[in-house]
Amino acid sequence: MIRILIAEDQVMVREAIASLLDLQDDLEVVAQVGRGDEVLAAARAARPDVALLDIEMPGATGLDVLAELVAALPACRILILTTFGRSGYLRRAMEGGAAGFLLKDAPAAELSSAIRRAMAGERIVDPGLAAAALSEGDSPLTAREREVLAASREHATVAQLAAALHLSPGTTRNHLSAIMGKLGASSRVQALRHAEEKGWL
Repeated sequence: MIRILIAEDQVMVREAIASLLDLQDDLEVVAQVGRGDEVLAAARAARPDVALLDIEMPGATGLDVLAELVAALPACRILILTTFGRSGYLRRAMEGGAAGFLLKDAPAAELSSAIRRAMAGERIVDPGLAAAALSEGDSPLTAREREVLAASREHATVAQLAAALHLSPGTTRNHLSAIMGKLGASSRVQALRHAEEKGWL
């Protein structure tokens, strides 16, 4: 029996996935959570063989939880199950130790198959998304530039952003200028939108 944890913030989707998986003779859903910050405790308590993680959840993203789960339960195979087919998310998930990256619009039978294949040691990726990730390449932003751009979501002025990041306003402006140049954006908002669409943040 393959023991499964489902982390999905939409209750109806989470319960539907659980119901579909419980119909399989060799699959058992042992834990369900609706927040990213609940995953680790639930996984430690339930000891799943496979964790299905949504990316966008309150409390913590599936990509954030991935690293914690890999460290805490290295035997647990992790599949990212999301509506966000962004190549940057795929790249981050696979580099972070995920066994697979599946889109929610795939047929239900593919999920059961992916769980079994992950348990057999395979890595599972939607072929179209894999091709897109390879053709787009890596993010051109440095780790610090990603940090500055992500923080700019919550801080309207350069002064606020600089204070939040413990940088000088001049250094902050330099980072923002470099970011916009690398992304071909005419504004911070446009750069942020572009980076989010690519899954680089």
